[in-house]
Amino acid sequence: MTITTAQIRGARGILNWSQQDLSDRTNISTTSIGSIEKGLTKPRTNTLKTIKTAFESNGIEFIEPDGIKRRSDDIRIFTGRSGYLDFFEDVYDTLAQNPDTEVLVNNVDERRFVKAHGNQADYHISRMNELKGVKYKVLLKEGDNFFALNDMIEYRWLPKTHFSSVPFYSYGKKLAMLLLEDEPKIIVIDHISVSEAYRVQFAGIWDNALIPNSTEIKTYNSAS
Repeated sequence: MTITTAQIRGARGILNWSQQDLSDRTNISTTSIGSIEKGLTKPRTNTLKTIKTAFESNGIEFIEPDGIKRRSDDIRIFTGRSGYLDFFEDVYDTLAQNPDTEVLVNNVDERRFVKAHGNQADYHISRMNELKGVKYKVLLKEGDNFFALNDMIEYRWLPKTHFSSVPFYSYGKKLAMLLLEDEPKIIVIDHISVSEAYRVQFAGIWDNALIPNSTEIKTYNSAS
C-alpha cells in the first residue's frame, strides 16, 4: 500500500519526530518532506516507499485506507517472495540508520540467499557492501567456501553436526528466523532483550568455530 500525507504527519507525531528526524532517516531533504506533507509535491513511489519503510522500522503500522498505529507487539512476519525482499529492505534500512551495528548471521548457506534474491542479488550485495561502519560475523557449515559479501565480512565454519537449516539473523535490536522453503517465511522479533540474549549465545559459538582457509574461499562474483 502507498501512504498518504496525513499518515506521514501522523506517524511523525506518534514517534515525536520532527521533519529533520525523518530527513535524517531517509536522506530526503526537509524541504521535500515539507512539500509532500503540505500536498505541494506529488512524491515518487520510491520516495513514499522509503518514508514508509523508515516508519515501519520504528514500530509504525499503516492501515488501509488511511489509518495508522504503533505496533502493539514485537513480532513481524514476512511471507512469500515479496516478503523476503521486504525483509532485506528492513535489514538495509535498519543498518543504514544504525551504521555502527554488528550483524550476526548463523546457519547460512549463502547460495540460498543469492537464489532467493534472484535478479535483485547484485543490487542487494552491492549496497550492503557499501554500508560504512557495519561489521558482520557469519557462520557457515564446515567446508562451505561460498562467501557472498566482501572481504570486510568475517566468516567462520560451524562443525557439520552443529549446523541447522534455519538461519538466524541479528541486526540492530532485531532477531530474525528465516524459513527459506518454497514459500519463504521470515519471523522478526523486535526486542532488545531477545536480541541481546541471542548475541551472548552467538559469541560462545563464534569463539569455538573454525576459521576457514583463505585459499578455499570462493566469492559471489567469482562464482557467478
